[in-house]
Amino acid sequence: MRRSLFFVVLIAVYVAVTIVHDAGSAEEIRVWGGKLEDFKDSKGRIWHGGQNEKEKWGGWIDLQPRIAEVRNLTKDAQKLAKKEGYDEELFYAVSWAKFPDVVKVDLNTGKGMFNVTYLVGEHWSPNNRGFDIIIEEEVVEPLYVTPGKDEIDIKRYEGIEVKDKVMSLEFAGNQKTGKGDLNAMFSAIEVTPVLAVDPKQKLATTWGALKGERN
Repeated sequence: MRRSLFFVVLIAVYVAVTIVHDAGSAEEIRVWGGKLEDFKDSKGRIWHGGQNEKEKWGGWIDLQPRIAEVRNLTKDAQKLAKKEGYDEELFYAVSWAKFPDVVKVDLNTGKGMFNVTYLVGEHWSPNNRGFDIIIEEEVVEPLYVTPGKDEIDIKRYEGIEVKDKVMSLEFAGNQKTGKGDLNAMFSAIEVTPVLAVDPKQKLATTWGALKGERN
C-alpha cells in the first residue's frame, strides 16, 4: 500500500513540475504593425516592430508586409483605447498585404496555452475591408470587417494552444465578406501565456485525495 502510494505521489509531483516548466517556457510577446523599431508604452511594455523578420521573438514570414500610417483617431476611439489599457500610438500604423497576398507572422512563444489580442485602427477603407483572422491554422475570426474611419477595434481569442513553440498568425482577405477592400492588416498583436491548471492547486488536490484514501 505504501509503495503504491509513493508512486502515485511521485507521478503527481512530476505532473506538477511539468506544468510549471511548460508555463515557464511560454513567452509574452507584443508586436505593433507598420514599424521597424520597438515601442515602449506608457505601462512599460515593449512592442516589437512588426516589419522585422527572423528576430529572437519572431517576425513576418514569406512576404514582407506593406506599411501605412495615419496619426488620427476619433474621440470614441481614443476613449476605447484608454479604457482597454492601450496607447493610441498602437493604432496609427498597420502592416498590410495587397490581396491576394496575405500577412503572416510567426511568434516564438514556446509551448503552452495563450490569450491573443488583435488590435486594429482603420483609416482607409471604413467598414469596407474584409478578411479572415487565422491563428495556429484555425480561423478564429471568419469574415472579419474592420470598423469606421479613424475608429479602432480590439478582438480577443482565449485558450490558443501552441505545441511546437511557434505561434503562427495569418490575416487573409476573403471575398465572401462581400467587401470592396480585401487587403488584410493588423495594427498590433498581444500574446500572453495562461496557465490552464494551477500546479499548486493540482498537487494539493492530488495529495488531499491520497490522504482521503489512506483514511
